[in-house]
Amino acid sequence: MEETLSFLRRRLAALEPAGARREQTAFGLGLAQIDDALAGGLVRGGLHEILPVAEADATAAAGFGAGLALRSMATARDLVWVRQKNAERETGGLYTPGLSAFGLDPDRLIMVGVHDIVGVLRAGVEAARCPGLGAVILEPWGSHRTLDLTATRRLALAAEKSGVTVILMRPGAREEVSAAQTRWRVASGPSVPLAANAPGRPVFDVTLLRNRAGPAGMEWRLEWDHEHHHFRQTAPLSGPVVSVPGRRPAAARFPLARTG
Repeated sequence: MEETLSFLRRRLAALEPAGARREQTAFGLGLAQIDDALAGGLVRGGLHEILPVAEADATAAAGFGAGLALRSMATARDLVWVRQKNAERETGGLYTPGLSAFGLDPDRLIMVGVHDIVGVLRAGVEAARCPGLGAVILEPWGSHRTLDLTATRRLALAAEKSGVTVILMRPGAREEVSAAQTRWRVASGPSVPLAANAPGRPVFDVTLLRNRAGPAGMEWRLEWDHEHHHFRQTAPLSGPVVSVPGRRPAAARFPLARTG
């Protein structure tokens, strides 16, 4: 773990001179209906939490989190993604061609793999303190008493001080008390095929569970536009969607991870 932290500190030290910081502003999702409900958008330099509806939706949650991270990155900066090894075993490793297809440049991605939640938090705080980053994604696995209100406050304060948005994804975890500005519940949704019946864009069924800046409880079905880096509401499906218990619709594709 100490070798991993030393590597991360060296990478972060090269990104921006010490003492630099960015002002805390807001970033929208690119869809007026949601941005208005969020009073202009999400806090840039805040902590935002994402929970999948079920373990099968972990990849969808990762896609939605990556979309928020890209929306928050106003300039071409690096993204740090800290993953617990259990998350990779359960959902598969990040897939470089899939990241590119999603609109995330793999050359701007700093991947950090750790064995436990303590490691995720230590690496996450180190990254959140670096104002030279575009965003930080943390992906621990499951619930653990270490990831409590105090730990999330530490992350939130580091993000506020640096102006770097932190996305905390919680696959395999239950809803718990945290210092997050917003909390989202995410499931994969049926996408609309493109021309020639090509696979459609990723679609997310999202619920805003918590919003410290305003109302919560709203639900949306959102589509990710990788070319313009924004969300939009999906077009109506041309026919009925057949649901199979225990399975997501075949049209919903999230190519960020590979399992083989």
